[in-house]
Amino acid sequence: MTLIKNAAALYQCSLDGIQSDVNEFQNYTLAYRGDTIAWVGPDSELPSEYASDDVIDAHGKIVIPGLIDCHTHLAFGGWRGDEFELRILGRPYLEIQQAGGGIASSMKHTRAASEETLLNKALQHLQEIASLGVTTLEAKTGYGLNKEHEEKVLRVYKELQKQQALDILPTLLAAHIVPPEYKAKREDYISIICDEIIPSVAEQQLARFCDVFVEEGAYSIEEGRTVLECGKRYGLIPKLHVDQLSAGGGAELAAEVGAVSADHLEFISHQGILAMLEKKVTAVNLPLASLYTFQKALDARALIDTGLPVAIATDFNPGSAPSYHLPMVMMLSCTMNRMTPAEVLKGVTIYAARALGITDTHGSLEVGKQADIALIDSPNINHWMYHFRGNCCAMTIKKGQVIYQAP
Repeated sequence: MTLIKNAAALYQCSLDGIQSDVNEFQNYTLAYRGDTIAWVGPDSELPSEYASDDVIDAHGKIVIPGLIDCHTHLAFGGWRGDEFELRILGRPYLEIQQAGGGIASSMKHTRAASEETLLNKALQHLQEIASLGVTTLEAKTGYGLNKEHEEKVLRVYKELQKQQALDILPTLLAAHIVPPEYKAKREDYISIICDEIIPSVAEQQLARFCDVFVEEGAYSIEEGRTVLECGKRYGLIPKLHVDQLSAGGGAELAAEVGAVSADHLEFISHQGILAMLEKKVTAVNLPLASLYTFQKALDARALIDTGLPVAIATDFNPGSAPSYHLPMVMMLSCTMNRMTPAEVLKGVTIYAARALGITDTHGSLEVGKQADIALIDSPNINHWMYHFRGNCCAMTIKKGQVIYQAP
């Protein structure tokens, strides 16, 4: 048994309560055995049989659940720094994409990259991601955009799960954009997704989720419905990129198909909020995408005040969100989306687990759950978000093993 003691505060982050309820406790000890949390409670009630066990002294740091990044595009070829300059100079995102940049540019680089190249690049990212206190992340395809290269990226994710400690939950995003070679025959590509890619991916058990980008310049509501319903028939759980650049009814579609999450939502309608609330679809806030594309930020208060849970993720990708720094995204959720630090912490722990359908095992410091834990060098979560530093993580524990410790 291993004990974590002497924390400034422990944040349990259970699923109960509203978004700001993070279960903050002082003078608490956490005990884990192997990869599972065995006990959490007041120091004064620590069972006597645990008294002589191994101790991790928190030295006044805060103890939180391991962070969960529930929306990334982890494996991709190349970068798109040239587009960053173009956007600064006023070129709209959709205009860049229509000129052959954007997702199509990343598609070319990803198709050209070998599995080994993609694997090694992602391994380097994951090492740094773990140092930030992140213990679980979702990873999408979306830059292969044909059967060969979508499956290539999914095989990379499967191999990553074997070669490093973080949990990787893979998502098929073959419907990111229509690839250029099918621009004049988009129905043919949708048929390929439904008749070839989804059945093959499902048979090989390469993905847990099926995602679609429903937006101007990507896919329509009807096309998104077709792909997601096909995915469901093959056991893939629906997720969506929706309402990012325009109000297109994407949130309502997410509710209709029973999606586990709908992400972006900067232009979500009130009806969409209510529909997602009724169908228990988790919203995912991605402030980096708004920041880098100079677009409107999500009005997270409208969602939270209606009772809709809001998770938070990086959207790490080579174009619109080229950073995997989840704590920075947490700070931006406070400043750009007017979420409180407590609401943000719940958004990257138990609500992020909700957006991935893994609340039974991940996202909170509760008995029986995975021992995924981070120690943060700050006296409380308000100070952590307010006094932003490059990295406040002192220790990352994944399934009971210390995988990162600050110098």
